[in-house]
Amino acid sequence: MKSFFQFLSESTAVQQAARLGLKGDGHGGWYDNKGEFVAKTEKGRLKFYNKRQRVGRQDPPQTDREKNLSATSYEKEPAQEPAPQQQAPAPEQPAAQQAPAQEGPPPVEKTKGTLTIAFGRFNPPTTGHEKLLDTVASSSDDGDYIIVPSRTQDKKKNPLDADTKVSIMRQMYPNHSEKIVNDPANRTIFDVLKKAHMDGYAGVRIIGGGDRVKEFEKLSGDYNGKLYAFDNLEVRSAGDRDPDSDDVSGMSASKQRQAAAEGDFATFRKGVPASMNNKQARELYNTLRAAMQIKEGWNLWEIAPKFDWIGLRENYVQEKIYKVGQLVENLNTGLVGKIIRRGTNHLICVTEDKIMFKSWIKDVMEAVTNSNAPSGVPADQRLVGTDAHRKYVEKMVPGSEWGKQFINKYRKK
Repeated sequence: MKSFFQFLSESTAVQQAARLGLKGDGHGGWYDNKGEFVAKTEKGRLKFYNKRQRVGRQDPPQTDREKNLSATSYEKEPAQEPAPQQQAPAPEQPAAQQAPAQEGPPPVEKTKGTLTIAFGRFNPPTTGHEKLLDTVASSSDDGDYIIVPSRTQDKKKNPLDADTKVSIMRQMYPNHSEKIVNDPANRTIFDVLKKAHMDGYAGVRIIGGGDRVKEFEKLSGDYNGKLYAFDNLEVRSAGDRDPDSDDVSGMSASKQRQAAAEGDFATFRKGVPASMNNKQARELYNTLRAAMQIKEGWNLWEIAPKFDWIGLRENYVQEKIYKVGQLVENLNTGLVGKIIRRGTNHLICVTEDKIMFKSWIKDVMEAVTNSNAPSGVPADQRLVGTDAHRKYVEKMVPGSEWGKQFINKYRKK
């Protein structure tokens, strides 16, 4: 209970409060007609406080009028004195939490040195490829190298399926048989590089034909740190190949397919290493012809475009092949992409994973998904309503959204 002296001393405060229309709580506190705390009786006078003060929370900024009335906060609560505007606003914190995760390959401890790699079609394998494999082995560190045949197959440019091709290569190149990889997961050069990263290699060395070095350098270098991370990444040439030469350097897969199509076993035999006898060479020749389904009226530009550039060019200019929106596969890298631009003799394509690449028209083939032949849906893409099924269907529909985001960016000016 208040003493008589306290009651008398508060009368002045009561009079002040009455003139201001304030209501008391019986304990010296005063509130306005909105119920907001504004003052307290101290030493017989009203001491005004921030009208918007809330218990347990920082006061909001005072107006000029409030500053003239009294102090901004209790002297006994110095923790509330700093102005809130000097601190980071609370709403910014959720925004930072919603920032996208940092892109890049998963971190892997580097426990191995440099892996030397050869990625190619080998369709069919030849004496020229034997030179490539020997170069890969000699360029490797302590024999740490792999030979990765692509999984690409079609009856014109890539007649041998992957399993048949690997079996022939292991027979044809016995010195490298254990290094030849038959892995369905290695569809592109990026698949090979990502696996090397996950296996803990600190670096990779890619060996390829002289005409493919620049392409490998650009693609592999552009995505180092994004799809994989190597401390060192280099591309070396296995030498320039002369298609008109009679020696090993001139023995190409294109020449072998041409010889098979023309029924010229004598020329075909020159491209088969001595490790295979005549009977084995003849079996390879017949296997290749059967896979190519040789018929009358075949076109050289379809099975060996480098030997009929004019025929290939004419069909391209007339837009009989490689139209915008069509899916094609790069024969050197295994990348499958949708054509978003046609150049004079090249294509600009973008993969489903938004990797853009440029290909000469001689180095691509129509992707299998564009074929009119019946095609089964892979087991992991059969469930209707899933993203996997949608992406599979998009591959079958020219003009779908996949690739459109690149068109405006790279449109001709």
